[in-house]
Amino acid sequence: MPSRHRIRALMGLGLAVLTCAAVLPGEAAAAAAPASERASGGGLSAVIRYTEYGIPHIVAEDYANLGFGTGWAQAADQVCTLADGFVTLRGERSARFGPGARPDGSLSSASTNLSSDLFFRGLNDAKTVDKLLGRPAPAGPSRQAKELMRGWAAGYNAWLAQHRISDPACRGAAWVTPVTTLDVARRGYAITVLGGEGLAADGVANAAPGEKAAPGTPAPKAADPAEAARRVFGGQRRAAGLGSNAVAFAGSTTANGRGLLLGNPHYPWQGGRRFWQSQQTIPGELNVSGGSLLGVPVVEIGYNEHVAWSHTVATGVPTSLYELRTAPGDPHAYLVDGRREKMTERKVTVPVRGEDGRTSEVTRSQWWTRYGPVVTSLDEFPLPWADGKAYALADPNAESLRFTDSSLALGKSRSVRGIQDALRRTQGLPWVNTIAADSSGHSLYTQSQVLPRVTDELAGRCSTALGKQTFPEAGLAVLDGSRGDCAFGRDADAVQPGVFGPSAMPTLTDAPYAENSNDSPWLANADRPLTGYPRIFGDVATPRSVRTRGAIEDVSAMARRGGLTVADLERQQFANRAPAGDLAAADAAKACAALPGGKATGSDGKAVDVAEACGVLGRWDRTVRTGSKGAVLFARFWDRLVRSVPQAELWRVPFSAAAPVTTPNTLGTASPAFGRALADSVAELRSAGIALDAPLGEHQFVVRNGKRIPVPGGAGALGIWNMIEPAPWDSARGGWSEVRHGSSYIQAVGFDGGSCPVARTLLTYGQSSDPTSPHSADQTRLFSDGRMIRARFCEKEIMASPQLRVVRVSER
Repeated sequence: MPSRHRIRALMGLGLAVLTCAAVLPGEAAAAAAPASERASGGGLSAVIRYTEYGIPHIVAEDYANLGFGTGWAQAADQVCTLADGFVTLRGERSARFGPGARPDGSLSSASTNLSSDLFFRGLNDAKTVDKLLGRPAPAGPSRQAKELMRGWAAGYNAWLAQHRISDPACRGAAWVTPVTTLDVARRGYAITVLGGEGLAADGVANAAPGEKAAPGTPAPKAADPAEAARRVFGGQRRAAGLGSNAVAFAGSTTANGRGLLLGNPHYPWQGGRRFWQSQQTIPGELNVSGGSLLGVPVVEIGYNEHVAWSHTVATGVPTSLYELRTAPGDPHAYLVDGRREKMTERKVTVPVRGEDGRTSEVTRSQWWTRYGPVVTSLDEFPLPWADGKAYALADPNAESLRFTDSSLALGKSRSVRGIQDALRRTQGLPWVNTIAADSSGHSLYTQSQVLPRVTDELAGRCSTALGKQTFPEAGLAVLDGSRGDCAFGRDADAVQPGVFGPSAMPTLTDAPYAENSNDSPWLANADRPLTGYPRIFGDVATPRSVRTRGAIEDVSAMARRGGLTVADLERQQFANRAPAGDLAAADAAKACAALPGGKATGSDGKAVDVAEACGVLGRWDRTVRTGSKGAVLFARFWDRLVRSVPQAELWRVPFSAAAPVTTPNTLGTASPAFGRALADSVAELRSAGIALDAPLGEHQFVVRNGKRIPVPGGAGALGIWNMIEPAPWDSARGGWSEVRHGSSYIQAVGFDGGSCPVARTLLTYGQSSDPTSPHSADQTRLFSDGRMIRARFCEKEIMASPQLRVVRVSER
């Protein structure tokens, strides 16, 4: 770690920063804001050393200055994306972009700008985040966390004041304005509640009692509540939104007896939930490298010289519902233990730009209870407010602003034990697992997240009829809000009422491998299954996803082989094996070859010659590398088949809890759906002029600066570790075009006993979303080629970079 003397020398170099005196729109308005709302001055500064691929190594003397350098560097790479997010958080989307457009989904699940504005303005009017900022730690953020936020806002503002924007997405836009510490805190809060109140943004913004149904008419409800809950909180949602893989190997499996970690989060490639890479250093205090979500002033997935960690989206359901019995004749009051309680009305007003360009206002009421807001939907799960019932959302993360402190504490940890202690002290991770490995050879998996304290006993005693369907199947508790004894309760070791304490968290230490691919904790290590935790954490003895099965097969084989190095982690990342292909392609090819006359009947009733497809499927190498021939055909076929055939009918050998990694298996090809899926896929490719054995990279790609970049990887349903979900298939445009989400900030980290960790990293979409930046696609080309960057962590490594650029940034 560099000495303070070294840092002062660097900061005293006075290296010029190219600046521009232009003042961007909105700066005057920010200056007129109350003093409490303006970012503090104080002459903040930092030194940024840029190495290859535009990766900044930020050095500062304290937390405020470190936040300043981080905010500056993020603005330089992502100003338009960040500014768009701050418009969202202020509830200004309808005024800026119109009420009917759809936000990018990075900060809530709101389906329109108007719903988004109503949701966030409601939080702002209630001063929700302001109050959390004022709480003393550990219930509220620490002084260091608040200084990081303050510095980040000042750094972002200084960059705006000193530069003209080149990104066409917001160049000259009036909505790019300075921000405050409160804006930064609000962004962290929005990320924290993504799995709870953020998931119910439409339901909060538009909650209103419905008309009473006619006598004998059932209230509207989901056709299958359990299935609806699974879609919202289960594997289908993670496959379509967020996911991840990570594995930690203990020293017993590695070449040098030290730990190894491979982290591969699957996140959106566009919008405000992108990662951004940096190294943050305060000499003698903090030295950490890794990925941060945009607008967050700390590294969230990363490593230091002693330990590396990653996160995966967890199966724990971070929110619960209370079913309310409304008072007779008054839908805005409800009964608890027979006593009437009035809901609290919050009137929220949002400015809206009309088609004629004029601005008007929309005012709606939001209704709050002792449990939380009344909601009429939870993402795609309808919750009608009618016939004497209403539903309130109880989200413990809505009372937490501890995410920054948890991430900061992880970055300062020196071992797996330190990671556990950090999580125990801060208790701020909202919806993720943690997987870690250290230089002493220890490994860790833990589902240490903020979860409602819904024990199986509480669910059994208090679940309503709806809850008795949703809790066993999906972990979503729907509790009886008319009974005071159905409140969450409190664990003695929890820093917050109503949540599970650290001692309840499913945890596995020092296993040869510890892996998670967004299934429950049960098979973090298949030889050491975790059981005995409450259902809200996740399920046990149920079928695993194909991605989990493939990952366990791969990493358990690696652990058995032993002698592992960072190079083995890189090979695993880019092996691009398709476990669904290994399970089904041979059976599909055999059944195809047995079709009479080599023909199958499509969904339109027409016969299709599929004989050529039989050979293509048989010869396919079962990978999704860019050159793989047959991957396109299998992916299209498999997508159709799994959507049309229930899982219980897809396989001839059913799931067995005694063999959860190898069952179910043996494709069921007797169903007419098999032939239809094959015929439709063949017809689709032929009508588009696409060869059945076309290489994957010709039809799965992104376009950057007018050039196609082939993209490896495949959909979650295929079981790919290197998961990639492109935009929907479009035959007219040549297949899948833009990637929507998938592998993002990847790190493969090991230790050799020295002060420099052995790390390889890759940010698949590059540091910048500005198409004019040299770093908008440079790492995407590496990803296409299956290559990673040799990370520079120690001073000697950073200073040896052939592309080193040192910049001193300051408020003046």
